[in-house]
Amino acid sequence: MTDTFAPPERIGFIGLGRMGAPMIRNLKKAGFELALNDIDPKLARTLGDEVGGQVFEHLPDLARACRVVITMVPDGKIVRDIALGRKDSPESGLEEKAGSGLVAGFARGSVLIDMSSSAPVGTRELGAELEARGIGMIDAPVSGGVRRAVTGQLAVMIGGDPAIIERCRPVLGAMGSQLFVVGDLGAGDAIKCLNNYVSAAGLLAAAEGMVAAQRFGLDTKKALEVLNASTGKNNSTEHKFAQFILSRTFGSGFSVALMAKDLRTALELAQQVEAPMPLGEHCVPVWNDAEKTLGANADHTEIVRMLERISGTELR
Repeated sequence: MTDTFAPPERIGFIGLGRMGAPMIRNLKKAGFELALNDIDPKLARTLGDEVGGQVFEHLPDLARACRVVITMVPDGKIVRDIALGRKDSPESGLEEKAGSGLVAGFARGSVLIDMSSSAPVGTRELGAELEARGIGMIDAPVSGGVRRAVTGQLAVMIGGDPAIIERCRPVLGAMGSQLFVVGDLGAGDAIKCLNNYVSAAGLLAAAEGMVAAQRFGLDTKKALEVLNASTGKNNSTEHKFAQFILSRTFGSGFSVALMAKDLRTALELAQQVEAPMPLGEHCVPVWNDAEKTLGANADHTEIVRMLERISGTELR
């Protein structure tokens, strides 16, 4: 089967949170029909009513209704449980019994698109198990946050068999404006965790600089203006400090737990391929500590609170 997944193809979508909800709205806008599932049945029903999507309580039933299913969940362990029906992660919401995963309903030639931020090695292992059953898989994690998920302008990092990717291109294009095919299965997850490592390290460095600037007596808004006109500019100084930190709203929509998880994945990847990451070795413990201190659900921009507590300074 080589035909493309184009509207009005029915797309299965599992994980309807802050990112998943706007993504299904854009799939609907593009003309796709939807089959939905979430660990929160009430949320699934609410969004199902909004987009005219059918809600499935049981994953095999959802898989029988679709040729392609997207997962947008916290990590790759949950994706594995969703696909294979094994309750290794309590967050998966699966019953611990045979036949509870997507594979129990998928027809041969179906495709799983994992758009979560998963560990690359785990993605390749799952892909091999699915391939043995005649099921395709690509990884397609995203960057851009809730704001770009709403506008359908996500950057999508895609790994997998080129033929399968081409079948899925209309689906991915409904949610993202920049589609990057970066390599074999797992390659998308690899560049995603490395991207988030670079982003998180940049946020932490900017926060350190801004706290020092304020304690020296500089006006933070002026200091930020100078950084953004100079070589210290980065994504965090441009798109996070004024919007979420100095405003004290801390509402980027991406949790400290997810960022810490991605940093751990990046460091593990570097160790697996024997790539030096000395900054990462210092950065990961800081984010792990932030997750424990601030709480898993705290916004990742609240990392500045760690520095504020140590210095007795609140950025304003």
